[in-house]
Amino acid sequence: MLRPERMSRVSVTGSKGVMDDVVETVHGLRMLHVTEYDGSWEGFEPGTPEEGADEASQKLVTVRSLKSILGVTGEDVGPSNQLVTEEALEDQLEDIRQDVNELDDRRDELRDELRSVEERIDTMEPFVALGIDLDLLRGYDSLAVRVGEADATAVESALADSDIDTYDVSAADGVVAVFAYADGETLQDALVNANFTAIEVPDGDGAPKEYLEELRHRKQQLQSKLQTVEDEIEDVRLEVGGFLLAAEEELTIEVQKREAPLTFATTENAFVAEGWLPTTKVPEFESRLYDAVGDHVEIAELEQAEYDEDGHVVDREEVEPGSEPGGAPTAADGGADEAATDGGEQQARADGGTVTMGSDDPPVIQDNPGSVKPFEALVEVINRPKYSEFDPTFFVFLTFPAFFGFMIGDLGYGILYMGIGALLMSRFDNDVISSLGGVALWAGAFTAVFGVLYGEFFGLHQLGEIVFGGEPPMHKGLQPAFAKYALTWLTVSVFAGLVHLIIGYVLDFVENLEHGVVDAVTESGSWILMMVGIWAFIFSSFAASVKPAFLFASFARPDQILPGSGGMTVEEFHAAGNAAASVYPIGFNGLPEVAGLAGLGMFAVGLVMLAYADLIEVVEFLNVLVNVLSYTRLAAVLLAKAGMAFVVNLLFFGAYSHNGEFHFLINEGPAGPRAEFGAEAVMFDGLIHMGIVGVLFGIVVFVLGHLLVLALGVTSAGLQAVRLEYVEFFGKFYEGGGKPYLPFGKEREYTSD
Repeated sequence: MLRPERMSRVSVTGSKGVMDDVVETVHGLRMLHVTEYDGSWEGFEPGTPEEGADEASQKLVTVRSLKSILGVTGEDVGPSNQLVTEEALEDQLEDIRQDVNELDDRRDELRDELRSVEERIDTMEPFVALGIDLDLLRGYDSLAVRVGEADATAVESALADSDIDTYDVSAADGVVAVFAYADGETLQDALVNANFTAIEVPDGDGAPKEYLEELRHRKQQLQSKLQTVEDEIEDVRLEVGGFLLAAEEELTIEVQKREAPLTFATTENAFVAEGWLPTTKVPEFESRLYDAVGDHVEIAELEQAEYDEDGHVVDREEVEPGSEPGGAPTAADGGADEAATDGGEQQARADGGTVTMGSDDPPVIQDNPGSVKPFEALVEVINRPKYSEFDPTFFVFLTFPAFFGFMIGDLGYGILYMGIGALLMSRFDNDVISSLGGVALWAGAFTAVFGVLYGEFFGLHQLGEIVFGGEPPMHKGLQPAFAKYALTWLTVSVFAGLVHLIIGYVLDFVENLEHGVVDAVTESGSWILMMVGIWAFIFSSFAASVKPAFLFASFARPDQILPGSGGMTVEEFHAAGNAAASVYPIGFNGLPEVAGLAGLGMFAVGLVMLAYADLIEVVEFLNVLVNVLSYTRLAAVLLAKAGMAFVVNLLFFGAYSHNGEFHFLINEGPAGPRAEFGAEAVMFDGLIHMGIVGVLFGIVVFVLGHLLVLALGVTSAGLQAVRLEYVEFFGKFYEGGGKPYLPFGKEREYTSD
């Protein structure tokens, strides 16, 4: 679960006479992640595509082009398990291509003409306002005419100040036509000072209004013709959509098979193929391939990328020197003999290991149970884990929903999040969306659980009264009477951050053991010592008077002495008007002073070790403090979301304050609390107490307000929880960059074999 599934590299060596059968069988198994030959073996060349590969590729391009033109999707399946024959790919596909291309050309022509007409309509509209026939605006020998957008008064003034003596100006709706006895350049110069923006006179004669009506009529005709073509294309889509999906699938499979030799190492008579597959599937792979082609091939398991007892990668199993590539013995009909004589014997390393044809990094199959698997989508946002590092998905599964649920903490919102998650999982076939639905389902479940513990349902506290008799075990700390809980959540956030980050450093420590104990201790152990040390000092009673009192009060018994308070008990300190108080009295009122001094010593030792490992990293030594404090955003978002829900309910129901507690006016109006506790006790009367208009407006505010809180829960609580995972936790041990497992082959969805 913390490591990817174990992978094995295998080689398949044989004569070219059985290569097609091998490709067919391996493609059908869909097990082997093929390694591409890098050309490094003497005497071996990359293979060439089988005959017909180019033709199949061209047909595949044609099918995909037709799919794009018609807008074919998976909903246009038609009959499933179709048998797509070569005759159909030749004849039927060509007929479809001709019909679709003809329709597409007609559609393009109509769209181009329609676009041109619309542009002419836009150009004509200013001249309709002007009301002058188009043929009167051009074609003069001694008269210059300019039409444009400008202020008529400014144009008159500019012409009056020019050297032009005879002119006329017509204007309407900001469009001005100027006629002047002058050459065009002189008139243009005169109009510069009037901010005159020229408009080209369109082609056409007669009244602009009549011409505009003709254009609009032509537009309607083109739109009608275009709709007819669109309908014809839709009919074709429904008729041939299923065939195109099946043809695409069949051609994709054909191209994969015919181009497979490109990844092989080949000689004149032999081939060698390599790839990765799960170790557990190696026996089945060998058995199925031998059943298909007999002893004409030799299959060898070259290495298992497994882990030893320390979690280090074991790269390969050694083979005897002098074996052919892949350790393959001679195959039937001389194929393996040919491989050996063409340089195969030179492919053994001097240390006895096998030289392989590509990268040593195996592809990654994340090995998580079904409940954890949706959270792989969150990890993939950063990158797939490398084969040699821990997969953090399980830790994200443990912490992300808990962080999210803690910050939102409401049964009503939790139920909605769960509903959204279930909807995404059931309605969408997309793996990513379905995974996000699973994440939402878990986050909603934790939100609901915390909501019960807080006693809240859409921000209302009646749930706590029903379930816990008005005393739920947790409060968010928004109300003045429960401010001590807000301080407690700050302490809890720090504890959560400490545990979360130390786990990250421990994982980094284990990974660094691959480089030796000294590297692991100095590079990772140093950070653990520094973090534990500095926070042991902070939570110790040493110099307690300068530290926040809630660090020691929240989990102390009321009768315990509060460090830094001058000998007062926690209860006396709170009674003196301080917010810090005993909330969960488990008896912790801080570590002893000696633990704080020891913590400072641990921090100093860790700092020295870090300097020894990498002096540059010393500048980041405060991360052990800052990274943990970053987790206090859990408490901050908790209060922010609680405040937003409170405001929505306050506007709708109204509320009053008494003894530091807020009470919504659900069962009574504002008159009773105002008479009993004074006018200042009522915070807001509530829209539901303001008549029918207030009730109707209040319902809108209530629904939209809680929907807004629901949405902002994702963008605030969700993003903050993700940030803690990505920036704080992953940054301690995770790099990512693993290769996805892409087995050779394609599952048939629309066709039959």
